[in-house]
Amino acid sequence: MKSKFKPPVGEFSKISGKCISLIGDDIDTDRIIPARFLKCVDFDSLGESVFEDDRKTLKGKHPFDLYANKDASILIVNSNFGCGSSREHAPQALIRWGIKSIIGESFADIFYSNCIAIGIPCFTLSKSSIKKIQKYISKQDLFLKIDLLNSKAISKDLEFNLEIKETSKKMFLSGEWDATTKLLDNEGLIEKKLNDLPYISFNSNSF
Repeated sequence: MKSKFKPPVGEFSKISGKCISLIGDDIDTDRIIPARFLKCVDFDSLGESVFEDDRKTLKGKHPFDLYANKDASILIVNSNFGCGSSREHAPQALIRWGIKSIIGESFADIFYSNCIAIGIPCFTLSKSSIKKIQKYISKQDLFLKIDLLNSKAISKDLEFNLEIKETSKKMFLSGEWDATTKLLDNEGLIEKKLNDLPYISFNSNSF
């Protein structure tokens, strides 16, 4: 069965959704999506297998298995999230599960870059702020509205000033993160450049 996943497209400045908390430092990409799932031909089914081994171990009590979290789209994590191997399958699995944004203490560099490349903004907050959010979530649902332009996250009870690399923020606000759409939108320029390149120009009558 084909995934119903609809990828983000182009520029955006606001994200809103219910939060899901995953507690623990150094959660690596092998935990996010175990290596045996890397043999897939496309990413469509990866959402079903995100945190597969951790979920089996916790027998239905993992945050990604709880009914209360089924519609969550903003992931709250601790430090060095996404460390380990550089597999792009990790953010692909998260976005196909339903994650639209991640807020954490810190991220592994390659994981962060892989997230940006597919439209998942990653924000950082202090350890104390993350713990405050996770404590709140342990008692009740938390719905956040993220204002990317002003780097703020707001709920009815909480408000935080988020941090994000300025280059990443500009990419989301301008749509430059979305390389595929940018490419398709500039088909005319590509065609012109193609015709201007002498080493690939040819006359079909010469064959």
